[in-house]
Amino acid sequence: MNRRALNTSIMASLTAVVVVTWVMLVSVPETSAIPAFSRKYQTSCTTCHNNYPELNDFGEAFKKNGFKFPADDEVFVKEPPVLLGSKAQKEAFPGAVYPGEIPGYLPIAFRYSGNLNWNAKQPAPVQAAGFVPRTDLFVPNTFTIISTGSFGQNLSFWIDDDISAGGTGAGGGLGDGWLKYSDLGRIFRLPKNSLNVRFGQFEPDLPFSQARTYYLSGYDVFNEAATAQGPACGGTVTVCQTTHNAFILGAPQRGIEVGGTPNNGNFNWSAAVLDGTGSNYGLGGALTARNTKDVYLRTSYKFNLERDPESRNGVQAAGPTGPRDHTSIRVGVFYYHGTNEQNYGNSLFSFVNVISEPFYRVGGDIRFKYRKFEIYGVGVTGHDDNHLIDTVAQTIKKTNAVTFTGGFVGSNFWIYPWLIGTMRYDFVNSSSDFINGLSRYQTRNTFRPGYQVLVRANIKVVGEYQRHFEPASYGTDTSGNPLFYRPNTFVTGVDYVF
Repeated sequence: MNRRALNTSIMASLTAVVVVTWVMLVSVPETSAIPAFSRKYQTSCTTCHNNYPELNDFGEAFKKNGFKFPADDEVFVKEPPVLLGSKAQKEAFPGAVYPGEIPGYLPIAFRYSGNLNWNAKQPAPVQAAGFVPRTDLFVPNTFTIISTGSFGQNLSFWIDDDISAGGTGAGGGLGDGWLKYSDLGRIFRLPKNSLNVRFGQFEPDLPFSQARTYYLSGYDVFNEAATAQGPACGGTVTVCQTTHNAFILGAPQRGIEVGGTPNNGNFNWSAAVLDGTGSNYGLGGALTARNTKDVYLRTSYKFNLERDPESRNGVQAAGPTGPRDHTSIRVGVFYYHGTNEQNYGNSLFSFVNVISEPFYRVGGDIRFKYRKFEIYGVGVTGHDDNHLIDTVAQTIKKTNAVTFTGGFVGSNFWIYPWLIGTMRYDFVNSSSDFINGLSRYQTRNTFRPGYQVLVRANIKVVGEYQRHFEPASYGTDTSGNPLFYRPNTFVTGVDYVF
């Protein structure tokens, strides 16, 4: 059998698996989504999601209101909370403990995703370094427990933890775990939700969530780290650059955030003080003690383009088939600033104490929604201070900064409410990655068409083809030139919550 026939056979088999899986799911008895809030309000997941976990306009309003309905919440609650005190205690405060409440239901939901992976054929050196099967059946498997709800009028919480990730027995980890106090600004007579505060571990207020994306792959630019040009010092290398900053924008962080969503949520602002992420390693490889704090700022504004005043002022616009998202354009900017502290404690670098290298990430974003279609984009530029060390002369001096640019453009189209076509283009332009042999060209690109099929409100079949433009290296040829290949992948599987 020739290569073309073999590839055709493989793709035909994958298509058959997708079709069979879809048919099996369609044939199960009718059910409705029952995660935590669906239980509380006895409503479908589609009340707040167009395509979970993406929120629609109502879901955004629900989240901004501390996980409560934007109006008349108590009317819609089907499982009343348990009161932790009486009205008399509230009136006696501070002479008594201020009463509160806890959810009357168990505020826990679960999410599982398992995917089939088809990988393009890899060169022999890659297989020798660590063989990746051509086809993996339902790997990775990820099982997540989610607990979220409110502790009364102004307090809300969120905890999610991957109990397992990447397959059987693989370790998971805490994603977000935070407590939020909403509408603190009412003390100062500010408009509703002008000032909120949350603390704990959380994803920064990114324009598009990396943690709660419905895509099967993360955003490349949110996963970009900064590495100096050339090798790190050590062994026979005596002259090297110092920037080896593992920080990435898309990781959860520990910190405190203040922010607000006034003007019916159309305006958004946030400012956070964070511990920073990533393992910052000194030239000797020892984990450093990073004592500085990072700062993240974001602001955005959504322009509501609905012509009808009633639709424009409603939580959702009115349509012939029911509520829908507003036609709108959202624009925003964000800025992250931190300091990469590198400590060198071994004898080889005894002449170096601590190198503090400030870095920043700054970007802008835009999102346009119209009926069944949305298009969006993000642009980011990164800058890390950098130093040059000569271990023979025992000198250190500032040198050219490590910089990169990148972003993504994507679109989604709802063919039917349950059938969504997706498309995304990611790019990262990094001269350091190019010089270090991590990419064949200075700009690496990935094209990701895909689909999402909501078989039920809480069950979907997902798929994505990842078309890379030779970003991966796997060694050198006989002349020492780096060799590259395209690690293209097709991923499909199931995703459900309950």
